[in-house]
Amino acid sequence: MDLQLHGKVALVTGASAGLGRTIARLLAEEGCRLAILARRRPLLETLATELPAGAEPLILTEDVTDPAAAPRIRDAVLDRFGRCDILVNNAGGSRPLPAGELGTEATWLEAMELNFHAARRITHALVPAMQAAGFGRIINLTGTDEPFMVNPANAPNGATHIWAKALSRQLGPYGITVNSVPPGRIRSEQIDQRVMPTEESRRAWAEKEVPAGYIGLPEDLGVLVTFLASPRARYITGQVIHVDGGTRRASA
Repeated sequence: MDLQLHGKVALVTGASAGLGRTIARLLAEEGCRLAILARRRPLLETLATELPAGAEPLILTEDVTDPAAAPRIRDAVLDRFGRCDILVNNAGGSRPLPAGELGTEATWLEAMELNFHAARRITHALVPAMQAAGFGRIINLTGTDEPFMVNPANAPNGATHIWAKALSRQLGPYGITVNSVPPGRIRSEQIDQRVMPTEESRRAWAEKEVPAGYIGLPEDLGVLVTFLASPRARYITGQVIHVDGGTRRASA
């Protein structure tokens, strides 16, 4: 299937590693022109060398939790490409707490900045350009809404899902879709280094919790994001689509 992505302009945040890196690569393979954003410029520069010949992505080094970052990001993308067709809000992370602890005020505020406000600000900055073009794809990488314990990242995940649903209704007439994709356990820097650092721990968890029987790879999620970014996905909007190998127990 031709996804009709050739020549589209995509901004991927959190593109230096893991899911964001894979999503950026898949979009480039479909012919997208890329802006890749993260804090670690050397990793972005390495990614640029791994993309198809001639991709020449715009490399942006920003801390998305800085309230002043969004207009800088918008201006850099529009100055380089003249438009932004696709926004993948991937920057974020889980914030698990030690058992029995509820976290400090700073912990909760930091989680909300990273996992909700940063994506909201970047999105709101780019929406006018998408409206003017009559096309846009906004895809938010979020997290579970089926919490097993207190985690400051859960609240901003829920906030993002509600905000994205409302935004999808407001932007639908402009040809803009807005969707959220919560990953399950996907092989990534965060999972491999912090959550499940050994192959044994990953295998044991998958055998117990994942009907598919394994921890997913970034490509397992990246293919969905790539499709949602395409003109082909024009009637899919306002959705929360879980990619978790069947781990989630809720039916809706």
